[in-house]
Amino acid sequence: MTCDEALQKFGLPASPESRDRIRQLLADEIELEKRGEGGEEMLRVLCLQLFSLGSIEDALLIWEAKQSSFDACCGLDIQFLCGAGLEVTKEYLARSGDPAAPAALEHLIGSEESRDFEGWIPQKSIERYRSYYGI
Repeated sequence: MTCDEALQKFGLPASPESRDRIRQLLADEIELEKRGEGGEEMLRVLCLQLFSLGSIEDALLIWEAKQSSFDACCGLDIQFLCGAGLEVTKEYLARSGDPAAPAALEHLIGSEESRDFEGWIPQKSIERYRSYYGI
């Protein structure tokens, strides 16, 4: 599946019915990226689609995608973790027993302190990417 096909099939914002399929495709793409066989653009589209659904449970999968390679770490917006909102995501990560949660929370707080979230709301990111992808 290409980025264009994913955007056409699942939409932006993505359809809630597609969440499980997007999660599976993202997990597969993460494994490809870890082996150096993936594409950052596909990771971005799938993370963006999950982000657009606003489900807090997707934050750590998106973090895993961000950590899958150097390029992914640099290229995937930290805001993608926060589809449910910044404060909700910080609370979720602080309570999570997942071993990756503390690092994700630390990165998120550092980004917030660097003003990466100044004036940010999830809908603005979705609108910006809709424009970027010509949707």
